[in-house]
Amino acid sequence: MDHAVKHFGYTLLKQDRSARLGEIVTPRGVIRTPAFMPVGTVATVKALYPEQVKEAGADILLGNTYHLMLRPGAERIARLGGLHKFMRWDGPILTDSGGFQVMSLSTIRKITEEGAQFQSHIDGSKHMLTPERSIEIQCLLGSDIQMQFDECIQLPAERKEVERSMELSLRWAERSKRAFEQQVAMGGARPGQALFAIVQGGVDRDLRQRSARALVEMGFPGYAIGGLAVGEGHEAMVATLEETVPHLPQDKPRYLMGVGTPQDLIESVRRGIDMFDCVMPTRNGRHGMAFTWSGRVNLHNARHAEDLAPLDPESTCPAARDYSRAYLHHLVKAGEYLGAMILSWTNTVFYQDLMAAMRAAIAEGRFEAWADDTKTRLAQKG
Repeated sequence: MDHAVKHFGYTLLKQDRSARLGEIVTPRGVIRTPAFMPVGTVATVKALYPEQVKEAGADILLGNTYHLMLRPGAERIARLGGLHKFMRWDGPILTDSGGFQVMSLSTIRKITEEGAQFQSHIDGSKHMLTPERSIEIQCLLGSDIQMQFDECIQLPAERKEVERSMELSLRWAERSKRAFEQQVAMGGARPGQALFAIVQGGVDRDLRQRSARALVEMGFPGYAIGGLAVGEGHEAMVATLEETVPHLPQDKPRYLMGVGTPQDLIESVRRGIDMFDCVMPTRNGRHGMAFTWSGRVNLHNARHAEDLAPLDPESTCPAARDYSRAYLHHLVKAGEYLGAMILSWTNTVFYQDLMAAMRAAIAEGRFEAWADDTKTRLAQKG
């Protein structure tokens, strides 16, 4: 990795209809896009060594402001040399702002203009997360890409509530940007670190476009689409992307937060998205579900009990080629740690291989045909 670079930038290398092949340059390395970020919520991609994640092909990881502020604490991580050193990952790290976790995990919360007051899901302790504090935490962690603090609401919701939340997130975007600029001025943020905005607005076309236009006017190095994959369904998500993406700059990266299935990724790249994150590869792995090039495989299923075939002979992951379905079925049924480790590894590799295949298809101008063929393959029952 070329750590001599001191700036953040995006280069669009090729476009196949709306699908984009590009590179995001950071001081900690280049992120090849379309990119999938394995989720390292609490400074670990569950059940995997950092070396396995890197060898799988991941250029960047995601960490979480909410979880890391609660334990071990952002100030402690800063004293220990920052998140990269702490978890032994020298590539780029993106941290989300904590807004989604405040919505989904906190038992008691109160949203005001100032920020979000909530109780920890761990010990019930009370905390206040504001745009300024969220940016401060992300700077203490040392993340390369930081996210504005926003409010994420569960869908479906009434339009009035979606509009209120979207407008609040816009005001918080302005405060996040000011806070980040102050961190830069004080030396709390390093050269080359970047702050992304988050487009909100539910599945309402007008609200999404208003949000996008306002954020673009503020001027950010990258733009995320948040507030999807929260109950609206695949078709509504895709329709929202079609209405939103055209209002985002061509020369900046576009990040769809918290998505999703392989089919979701393919359809989102088809509509111009560059970056993704989701817990699905490792979470499914821990629960006995594998992603393969011939569809999902549920290792709990008794039909695998005496199947000596490998999990996925097409995988670049040695575990998917070397261990039999019978053995993996046994590990899953017995509740052995090794089962979760192997399946999390193979799923992480599958997702990175999927992104690499998309990049190759875009580079060669055959993305549409590749996408249709691959979706048909993935719809099989592995």
